[in-house]
Amino acid sequence: MKPSAVAIDFGAPDIDSPPRSSFEFEEVPYPPEHSNHWASARQEEELPLHYMSEEKARRRVRGPGPGAYELSEKDHYEDYDDEGKDVYSKARPTKARVGSGRLPQHPLPPPTSIKEFLLQNLEHLPPIIYTLLSCWTRFHKIGASNIVVWDEAHFGKFGSHYLKREFYFDVHPPLGKMLVGLAGLLSGYDGTFEFKSGEAYPEHVPYVAMRVMLATFGVGMVPLAWYTAVELGMSQWACHLTALMVLLDVGWLCISRFILLDSMLLFFTFLTVFCLTKFHNQQWQSFSIDWWIWLFLTGFSIGCVTSVKMIGLFVTALVGLYTIEDLWEKFGDVKMSVRDQVKHWSARVVCLIIVPILVFMASFKIHFLVLNHSGPGDAQMSSLFQANLVGNDFARNPLEVAYGSKLTLKNMGWGGGLLHSHVQTYPVGSNQQQVTCYHYKDNNNDWVVLPRWNEPAYNPNDELRYLKDGDVIRLNHASTTRNLHSHTVLAPVSKLNYEVSCYGNETIGDSHDYWQVEVVDDVKRGKHIDRIHSLTTRLRFKHQQLGCYLRAANAILPQWGFKQVEVSCDRDNNPNDIHTYWNVESHWNDRLPAGNSKFYRSPFLRDFWHLNVAMMTSNNALVPDPDKEDILASKPFDWPLLHLGLRMCGWGDNQLKYYLMGTPVIWWGGTISLVVALLSLGLYTLRRQRKYIDMDSREWDHFLYVGKVAFFGWALHFVPFLIMGRVTYLHHYLPTLYFSVLMLAHVLDHFIFSSRRFTQQTKAIIFGVLAFTIIGSFWWFKGVAFGIDGPINEHKGLKWRKSWNIYND
Repeated sequence: MKPSAVAIDFGAPDIDSPPRSSFEFEEVPYPPEHSNHWASARQEEELPLHYMSEEKARRRVRGPGPGAYELSEKDHYEDYDDEGKDVYSKARPTKARVGSGRLPQHPLPPPTSIKEFLLQNLEHLPPIIYTLLSCWTRFHKIGASNIVVWDEAHFGKFGSHYLKREFYFDVHPPLGKMLVGLAGLLSGYDGTFEFKSGEAYPEHVPYVAMRVMLATFGVGMVPLAWYTAVELGMSQWACHLTALMVLLDVGWLCISRFILLDSMLLFFTFLTVFCLTKFHNQQWQSFSIDWWIWLFLTGFSIGCVTSVKMIGLFVTALVGLYTIEDLWEKFGDVKMSVRDQVKHWSARVVCLIIVPILVFMASFKIHFLVLNHSGPGDAQMSSLFQANLVGNDFARNPLEVAYGSKLTLKNMGWGGGLLHSHVQTYPVGSNQQQVTCYHYKDNNNDWVVLPRWNEPAYNPNDELRYLKDGDVIRLNHASTTRNLHSHTVLAPVSKLNYEVSCYGNETIGDSHDYWQVEVVDDVKRGKHIDRIHSLTTRLRFKHQQLGCYLRAANAILPQWGFKQVEVSCDRDNNPNDIHTYWNVESHWNDRLPAGNSKFYRSPFLRDFWHLNVAMMTSNNALVPDPDKEDILASKPFDWPLLHLGLRMCGWGDNQLKYYLMGTPVIWWGGTISLVVALLSLGLYTLRRQRKYIDMDSREWDHFLYVGKVAFFGWALHFVPFLIMGRVTYLHHYLPTLYFSVLMLAHVLDHFIFSSRRFTQQTKAIIFGVLAFTIIGSFWWFKGVAFGIDGPINEHKGLKWRKSWNIYND
């Protein structure tokens, strides 16, 4: 049955209104209450930058102004088809925008006047002012002390080696020391001063100019801290506090004013964190030019910081953790194509792995090119490397080794030294003459190749007899005429091996002096060779009676052995143990012709690897000496609460005194902020589990992001020192301090400066109190960085903790 028609009266048409299009007819306006909801929500989402007024809400975007824009709802939300399930379009969060850090900035139009240019760049005025203040703090009275202060004795000397182009050895990578040498070159220094600790600088050494150049890196820390806080999305108050704390910490100030590596290490650490935060804020437009630039610069700064000190690996680990989390989130994005996934992974591999390695290797390549003359660090490198140094005579030594040759034996383990003996005897075991491995050249490294006791004695007038694979020989110590010897007495340190000693003389000995020569290979002639060549042939020495092998690993003798490397006879026949490999280094024999220099070429990659392993081995050997009290050393747990400072020079009444410590309120506040942040995270997590919403999604992402950068940066720089065996000092904490400063600024920003609970006036008062406290405590302790003159006990009020050894008690 057909239904009857129903007439509907739409009312009289409005004559004045224009005709409606079909599109307009389909538009459905939001109800008033819905519109008000979105208006209020958008008002809460407008986050001011560091230079904006804080009247509105937490972390809002830059408000309307010249060249500014607001993020609209479509920047935070995207529409989706609800398949007719609701009249109104719903909204859901989008991942097109970065949910933490500084929000994307709209490019400003070109300025049309100087005034407009200044207004557009007004945000750069505070860091400029802080940088000028930093110039004053870093350069003020920088030349007041005309003596070699603390580790200037080391790094000034290394700078001299670059100017004289003499090869030296140190436990740190070369970039920072090359910059010290460059500062000396630009200052007009000739490299002749020895930089003895406590010695006065002569007039011809421009130490003030060198200090100023290196202090410039300390100046750069302050603007980097400011811009890092900006990129982390902190409020203007937090940015000011971050810059103030970096500017006015007396620890950072003091360490930046001398010829040391620490100012460069700190600068490149700050730079790495800044580049990382800049890159993070470009992720909303992946693979753009800015994205590539900041990703590349992050990798470049990693290469620089690790090329100054190996501690730079800690901030490298921070970048690594960030990258792992970032790629993991992208891996979970099902909308991202496999091609884009591969592009993201490839970009990180190239910029964050390959680029830092190339920068690191380039610093060593330049290091080898500059230091091409023989110097005090030759013995740490391979014999082939030394043969190519100007002033080294290895290439002129006889090539083939014969009986009667005097020679030195170089252990081919990474960082290995020269076979050595001296008149001192073992206080334990056999009590015979000590045999060690020594890294410096002297006459006690010389040995003479002689036949066995049951063979005719060596006669220089007899026919030449070349040393061959399989020969059984004696090695006679040239200085003491005793023979290299081993027996069943256990080694003093390596208890599983036999002791190696020197015994007898040129006429007295026994079969325990016999060593069989075994050729491993020759780097020029390959395997299966007969005659032994100096420098290129790798040998093993097998004790004929015991069957053990002459070995020098990394075991260090006690003080009675002068902290030299133990030499033992290893009972485990491991053909791949490089610590049992030796080569002939220096070689003297008047009956043999000089060698050919074409045989002596050392590849860069081998030298690079050799030096790095030697550096790590020597660094690990810097352990506390139980026989000595090091009044300068401190333990890692002493650092966060500033339990102990460090006297950087003599403490006499008539000399200028420097005491390395931090501004107490900054160090203590930073440590407390780490605890507060962890407790806050735990509380927020519990409340979110109970469905309490304390922050919207962006505020929560921001809280986690800045907290992770600060906390993991701090932990990665601090925790490794807890498990290190080496001796530690207060200055090792200075890179770690930066992350506690960021955490302190973040906590204050979160609970005070970006909180809706406080008025603008209250925030200004709190900021004023904090700034006054930082400035006041800096002014109180400024003397420890600028220098304390006169009797120290006359300067009252500097000992805030009983453990500080600042006074002569």
